[in-house]
Amino acid sequence: MRYIKLLSVFFVLVFFSCDKDFASIDSDVISSENAINFSTSSIEYPLVASNLRLNPVRSNNLPSFMLGYNNDPTFGESKSSFLGQIIPAEFSPSFGDNVVLDSVILTIPYYSRGIDTDEDGLITYEIDSVYGNTATKLYVYKSNFYLRDFDPTGEFSDSQNYYSNGSMSNSEYINQADIEAELLFESGILGDGTDDFIPSAERIDLTQLDSVGESFVSASLAPAVRLKLNNPNDNFWESLIFENENNSVLINPNSFKEFFRGLYIKADGVNSEGAMMLLNFASSNTKLTLHYTSETTTEDDTDSGGTVSETIESQNEYVFNFTDNLINIYENNFNVDVSNSNTIDGDEKIYLKGGEGYMSVVDLFQGDIENENGEMVNAYDHFKNSFFNEETEVANKIINEAYIEFYVDQTQNIQSEPDRIYLYNFEQSTALIDYFLDQSVSSTTINAKINHLEPLTRDGDSITGEGIKYKIRITEHLNNLIIRDSTNAKLGLVVTSNVGSIDNFSILNSGEEDIDFPSGAILTHKGTVLHGSQSLDVDKRPRIKIYYTDPND
Repeated sequence: MRYIKLLSVFFVLVFFSCDKDFASIDSDVISSENAINFSTSSIEYPLVASNLRLNPVRSNNLPSFMLGYNNDPTFGESKSSFLGQIIPAEFSPSFGDNVVLDSVILTIPYYSRGIDTDEDGLITYEIDSVYGNTATKLYVYKSNFYLRDFDPTGEFSDSQNYYSNGSMSNSEYINQADIEAELLFESGILGDGTDDFIPSAERIDLTQLDSVGESFVSASLAPAVRLKLNNPNDNFWESLIFENENNSVLINPNSFKEFFRGLYIKADGVNSEGAMMLLNFASSNTKLTLHYTSETTTEDDTDSGGTVSETIESQNEYVFNFTDNLINIYENNFNVDVSNSNTIDGDEKIYLKGGEGYMSVVDLFQGDIENENGEMVNAYDHFKNSFFNEETEVANKIINEAYIEFYVDQTQNIQSEPDRIYLYNFEQSTALIDYFLDQSVSSTTINAKINHLEPLTRDGDSITGEGIKYKIRITEHLNNLIIRDSTNAKLGLVVTSNVGSIDNFSILNSGEEDIDFPSGAILTHKGTVLHGSQSLDVDKRPRIKIYYTDPND
């Protein structure tokens, strides 16, 4: 995938270095002796935006994973759960004698950043990509479903795909009973609120006992989902791990994955409320840890030629890391029906929802436009003929800026408006050329690629203000159409959690060959409603707006 992206950037540079006709016109326009021989103006062209309800998308080996529950007032309920394999960080272990299990802790960090440090060096954190602060029901199960690496129906080296509905194909599904084989944790079972799971930005302080049995803070962790798992029948973990110390199941990864097939973390709402979290499974602090004590006996020689034995009790850890097949599984109960979407004239409203949600297919230059003679002509033909002379193969007009504005339908009850949306080539599953040429980079997602994909404009420029519109510049995409004779392909419009996450993930039974979906759109629960091509508010319908220079005037 990285190789393909590098090739894309290379060809972009080649195209622009070879674009002599365009460059020659541009130099004529800006030269001082010809400065009076041009005029600037603008024109608008129609487009058609239709809705598309997504089929299940591939959700294994994503850069991050969603966990939680969301009840959107417009779209409805969405649950995101996680299924994954784990392996020991150390094989062929030696646990010691008289092993006693202390606790089993599952830790998965949020995305967070430190915002303050006190005089003792303790950090105050702010968590990111966590939406909602009410109790969420979490379950952790031992899974008995084997997550195979390769697809037996494909070529020898084809990896197995897993999809967001818990399937591997149109006919093969993960058995729910298999992944819920043994309950290891359930939040909120006490019913008094003390064991409810609620996301927290609090730092996690780890404690140990000193030589006299007093506890002290040994280390601190950034905020994380941190769950203490149960020990069914009071010996589940002992028989599973410690009693297998010398057995083959703890010798290598393949043996262990066949023996212990993974963990399933299931999420649900509490009274139709909850929180949705984007979790950092790539963090080194993401792990399952068995804390235990054991004894080690040593023998030392004495001066008299004998030996003396000493038994030392120690606190220990046995760590498991998540690996290989990691899968998001979504369960949606959405209210919006777009089955009768108008792909010819476009829809009144555009529905965008992340995950296994909704997107829009955008056809540029669809419809008619009035020409200089007052006649209605095809919009795309008018655009091509106005901006490019096929006989001389030279541009008639120079596009200074081209963009589309998508207005938010403020009559809708939108719970958590996404800051960014992403427009890409739907037929080729690639970013537009404007994306690659946009050099506005930032360590924060909200400030990256802002020339091509402007963040949501809000009332009063407040981060909490009601959304007004998104602006997407497509200047070089249109130059490709007129100067380089590119295909006027259909475009895809989606919400995104990260404009940098544009890796492609396949759509199950999409009905169209080789249609993929960007990872940033899978990894967000957010949604919005925009004015569409047939909006009753005509001024807020999306249009292509072009500002151009005419060197012939």
